[in-house]
Amino acid sequence: MNLFWKKFKCEKCTLKFSKYEDLISHARHEHHHEIIKCMECGKEFIYEADRLHHSRKEHEKKMFGRIHKYGNKHEKSSPSSAQDNVDKYTGHFSDKL
Repeated sequence: MNLFWKKFKCEKCTLKFSKYEDLISHARHEHHHEIIKCMECGKEFIYEADRLHHSRKEHEKKMFGRIHKYGNKHEKSSPSSAQDNVDKYTGHFSDKL
């Protein structure tokens, strides 16, 4: 069993690193690779796919709220009556026809 296994591999020069931060530093300095930052927490990534995965995993509730402009619809609300539904959808119409 290898205790010093390095799982983060540079795709340009095949060097391996035990920490992701070391791989980012290497890519930035050796290959002048553009680093992508998470807008929420500032964590750095080499690939956009890694940032997206991080965002979905770490900031999922905040992203879900952005998708649904009218509040977090995933929260269960109290059951509404039929009249509440009618009022909800007809409240935008004017009485002046």
